[in-house]
Amino acid sequence: MSSNDAPQFVLPLVVRIEKAEPPARTDALEAAARAVLVMLSDDRALGDGEWAEAVRAWQDARIRKVVRRARGAEWRKAAQLPGITVTGGTAEVRVFPPVPLDGWPKELAKLQVSGTELDDTGELPSPAPGQALLWLNPDLHMSAGKEMAQVGHGAQLLWWAMTDADRKAWREAGFPLAVRTAHPGRWAELTTSGLPLVRDAGFTEIAPGSCTVVSEFPVRGD
Repeated sequence: MSSNDAPQFVLPLVVRIEKAEPPARTDALEAAARAVLVMLSDDRALGDGEWAEAVRAWQDARIRKVVRRARGAEWRKAAQLPGITVTGGTAEVRVFPPVPLDGWPKELAKLQVSGTELDDTGELPSPAPGQALLWLNPDLHMSAGKEMAQVGHGAQLLWWAMTDADRKAWREAGFPLAVRTAHPGRWAELTTSGLPLVRDAGFTEIAPGSCTVVSEFPVRGD
């Protein structure tokens, strides 16, 4: 069975967006990327773990991710379902084990996908030693929810490209990473560098085959 014929699973991500205190955009992107990594490396997702079969079915097909938003009682209900909440800065993102494309739990199915618009309020710090870099395409304009899914893809491709030793070290450090938009000249270099590159399937917002994220390995300290 080819990956296109396999049953389609999707990885659900829910970002908490309270009206009065929405998260900063980059905080939400970085939390989403780390949430994917936390799911991939969780003992429940590996070997004979309770989530392992669903994770394998998802990874054997397209690694689709869908980001929904929740607040108040919606968030509290979502948080009661099996999953993992990742926090970072102003953001909270909960990742759930993969579900069939048409088999979402009702608590998640009712959540909105569109309208996830977030902004950064200040200057972003320079990436620190030990952080992986997830570079966004400067020529594409995507919603925050779409970008969260894309950097999740980028983190996953980077995880797959790492050696076991590097994975272990990165995991033990808490998956330090930074999401930044590349300068146009740098983006051209990145896309031909051989680093993990996300090409979007084009289900929403952008054209199929668009290059969205390049993932750079954690920066070594001196």
